[in-house]
Amino acid sequence: MKIALLAPVWFPVPPTGYGGIEWVVSLLADGLADAGHDVTLFASGDSRTKAELSFVYEIAPSAEIGRSQLEIRHALACFERAAEFDVIHDHSGPPAAALAGAVATPTVHTVHGPLLGEPGDLYAQIARVAPRTRLVSLSLNQRAPHPELPWLANVPNALDFSVYPAEPQRGDYLLFLGRMSPEKGAHRAVAVALEAGVPLKIAGKRREPAEQQYFHELVEPHLREGRIEYVGEVTHAEKVELLQNARATLFPIDWDEPFGLVMIESMACGTPVIATRRGSVPEVIEEGRTGVIVDDYAEMAAVLKAADALDPADLRNAAEERFSRERMVDAYVDAYAAAMR
Repeated sequence: MKIALLAPVWFPVPPTGYGGIEWVVSLLADGLADAGHDVTLFASGDSRTKAELSFVYEIAPSAEIGRSQLEIRHALACFERAAEFDVIHDHSGPPAAALAGAVATPTVHTVHGPLLGEPGDLYAQIARVAPRTRLVSLSLNQRAPHPELPWLANVPNALDFSVYPAEPQRGDYLLFLGRMSPEKGAHRAVAVALEAGVPLKIAGKRREPAEQQYFHELVEPHLREGRIEYVGEVTHAEKVELLQNARATLFPIDWDEPFGLVMIESMACGTPVIATRRGSVPEVIEEGRTGVIVDDYAEMAAVLKAADALDPADLRNAAEERFSRERMVDAYVDAYAAAMR
């Protein structure tokens, strides 16, 4: 099968720091290539892949994130070559999903964001303008605001478990991984750690003005060395070390998270997740096996002992059973075949 993979342009594939979508695209591109498919990855020129790499921008334009002209040029470079492929698989966002209506090649578009409010209305418009574009969800909950959209498949994200070694020893700190925004909830993680009397390490992106303001107002005032620490935007190796040595990973979201890669990264390292019951959480966490789910973040400190009782080896096994690269690749190949039919 000749497959075009269209990644977001803003970060290299795989990313050097922040970039959950880019990790998934990297894993998929290499997995499809290893399975014998002819794959072209449209990404920034500083990407690394087993697929053929095609790019407009030699270096990922991270500092210009959100500029529509860059995003559209990147997508058009893929669609200009549409006739070369059996199927195009887009991960780059709504602009490319709309542009796909201009080409005859079947296009599969993975929705990586939530569909509440304006984003959902936008995808409903795209479905009317580009009716041949088929959508893939990451969780069934993600579809809830718009079940009528042209859904083709539900394909959970995956990990390359070879780069997430499990750590059987539990550390003495709690961990929060995620961008600095109210819905992700770093400030709620701080409140949990203070109530439990347990140290907290916070790692995540705070590049954009809104992220910086949120961090300055709600997180920074609580920072104390050895108690509440912000370690910055970490590399993959640093992230894995943080996960391996954490007592538990806190996931105190207050929005309908479409998937939440952090949860399966934590499981892969043998570290339990304590999460609020929002979005994809009940689909990703197996209650009592890979984590503890609460209705309100205020309950998190009280369930720490329940999380301590979970077996790190069982966490790892559960993650490998459900979120392997092979499962994701097979599911997407089935989706491509369905789109082509």
